[in-house]
Amino acid sequence: MLDVFIIILLLVLIYKSNITFSHKYKLPNKYLFHLHYLLVYHLFFSLFYGWYIINFGGDSRGYWLFTMEQVIVHDPSWMKFFGEGTTFILWLTYIPSRILGLSYFTGNILFGFLGFIGIRYVFVLVYKYFPTNHEILGIPLYPTVFYITNLHFWTSGVGKDAIAFWAIAWFLFSIQQYKEKWWQASIAFFFVYMCRPHMGQALIGGAAIAIILGTDINRAYKFGLASLALIGSIYMSTYTLEALKLEDFDLATLEAFSSSKSGNLNTIKVGSGVNISSYSLPMKLFTYLFRPLFFDAHNIVSFISSFENLLYLWLSLFIYKNWSVEALRDMPLFLKAAMVTFIPVTFAFMNALSNLGIAMRMKNMLMIYFLLFCLYLIVHKKYTLHLRNLDRKKFFQRRQAIIDAKKKNAT
Repeated sequence: MLDVFIIILLLVLIYKSNITFSHKYKLPNKYLFHLHYLLVYHLFFSLFYGWYIINFGGDSRGYWLFTMEQVIVHDPSWMKFFGEGTTFILWLTYIPSRILGLSYFTGNILFGFLGFIGIRYVFVLVYKYFPTNHEILGIPLYPTVFYITNLHFWTSGVGKDAIAFWAIAWFLFSIQQYKEKWWQASIAFFFVYMCRPHMGQALIGGAAIAIILGTDINRAYKFGLASLALIGSIYMSTYTLEALKLEDFDLATLEAFSSSKSGNLNTIKVGSGVNISSYSLPMKLFTYLFRPLFFDAHNIVSFISSFENLLYLWLSLFIYKNWSVEALRDMPLFLKAAMVTFIPVTFAFMNALSNLGIAMRMKNMLMIYFLLFCLYLIVHKKYTLHLRNLDRKKFFQRRQAIIDAKKKNAT
């Protein structure tokens, strides 16, 4: 009974907050309806995620039932689980699971609600800061891209993935509105770092670089924000190394770490293995970003992912054609920070993850921003051409008016 009450209460609150967000950021009603649709869509994936984990296995259920073999706590209490990584998720689930006694399916819905809130942050940012839209075969990419299944599947259940995605989105949403929400960025960073320290380290470094390179930030704020992010990145690096049990951040060490972390997950139940050791760097990058494709599909999840990866591949082909200094300059801060974070994380994972299923899971934290980066380059060029044509049209109209005036005076 408590499960039903909590789910209904939170569902009503999030539904109401959709309306509040829509009014605050002046979203048209059609996009408000999409937020409601996405909420129901995401709720379905929370239920599907629970079914999938129960039938095919995964760490998620262990987080809720406290059966994680890699975390052994004698005489456990809530605060004894507080720490980075796996223990942090156990700390988050302790009260709803051990004290309130909520079911695992309820836990998936609770974490799924956070995942949806992260999606909503990005949804609103795209509406506010993208100059126009783009269509493929008559289908507008915004908001269609927010219905891709992997975005919802990996953010709909108990585990690090939902927390990391939500916190990264919240962080980017906050730094885009740094004057009012800088303090929220600090809270969001806490969750990213505690969930995945290496992602927190990459994110704060990416934010620092994006702030320095950004042209849309008031100079009075730029120095302070950039200094704060850089100092935070340097200060946290020691703790990140300690949390990850690493000696330094050199490439070989990071690859070994990523390989060891993913090694336990490389089973037939979570994806298909590939021999990346024999791949060239371009092939490793292609494999990480765009596979599985249809010839790799071994179950329904990887088959559906093939369609999404085909979209990623298709849009990436337009990067060179639409790239410009002006587009990078005008790109909103949240997307700059996301892409600066995306590049080193991608380089590290593409050299370490030899399982397509794990690659789908790990890249989900940032892959939506790569897709939006491709989309932004397209719409920026489209909008720039529109303005140029508009200016040209106005020029010819003015010139024709002068000619007509001269003819009139001559007569």
